[in-house]
Amino acid sequence: MSASGDFAATLTLRGGPTVGRLGFGAMRIAGPGVWGPPRDESDVIALLRRAVDMGVTFIDTADSYGPSVSETLIAKALYPYPAGLVIASKGGFTRPGPGSWAVDCRPAHLRRVCEESLKRLRLDRIELYQLHTVDYSVPIEESIGALVDLQSEGKIGHIGVSNVSATELARARAVAEIVSVQNAYNLRDRSSDGLIDICTDAGIAFISYYPLAKGRLAGSPGSPLDRIAERHHATPRQIALAWLLHRSPVMLPIPGTSSIAHLEENLAAASIRLSAEEFQTLAGR
Repeated sequence: MSASGDFAATLTLRGGPTVGRLGFGAMRIAGPGVWGPPRDESDVIALLRRAVDMGVTFIDTADSYGPSVSETLIAKALYPYPAGLVIASKGGFTRPGPGSWAVDCRPAHLRRVCEESLKRLRLDRIELYQLHTVDYSVPIEESIGALVDLQSEGKIGHIGVSNVSATELARARAVAEIVSVQNAYNLRDRSSDGLIDICTDAGIAFISYYPLAKGRLAGSPGSPLDRIAERHHATPRQIALAWLLHRSPVMLPIPGTSSIAHLEENLAAASIRLSAEEFQTLAGR
């Protein structure tokens, strides 16, 4: 595994907009268990506005976050949206209750939730709309076909997929132009390594969720992560994000947080440049 020799601060979606390579994942702005409203709505609105003030140009959400809460708060905080801000959303999960997720990627469901997302976000078109997961009771070709129909109607700008395997990505690409893949990926979870290489070769954005392994990448004293962080006068979390940015030029991590302090810390990681040796040391953890 090698780092990209071409480190860029931005990424251009195929045929679409250019965004900063550190986005914001808006799952955690809902209440506990990604359910219901947050404990303090004013704090969330301040957080979203601070993210945009600091240059975030890519915010990722979904109808299932809350459900409906995340999208509603994004619109409340940021509408009318500043030029250059891309709001990406997803459909395919339903929510039986707090911390509980069920799958529904039937075309009729995807059409309904996409149209509901448009209303909540106060958009005429969602620039990037992603199939949130694979429904094994529905061929992925049918699910993607529904998004193609929405795209042809002008309700979706570009199509992405999430929680997919390489085979599922190939099947989706046979039906539509896929501009992004969103899977879990971080220093601990390398299960999508092969997919990242496919995306890099194809120029498909790889949106890594859980880029900090749900906060478990703290770096134990004396560990390679901890030592490299000290060398850069950075935190282990920042080095973990910097490593992702060096992993591939198509990498777009979306760390989520409910804290402005953590938001600012995360975004500062974009300025860290790892050496090839540091990258390989962390890759071998």
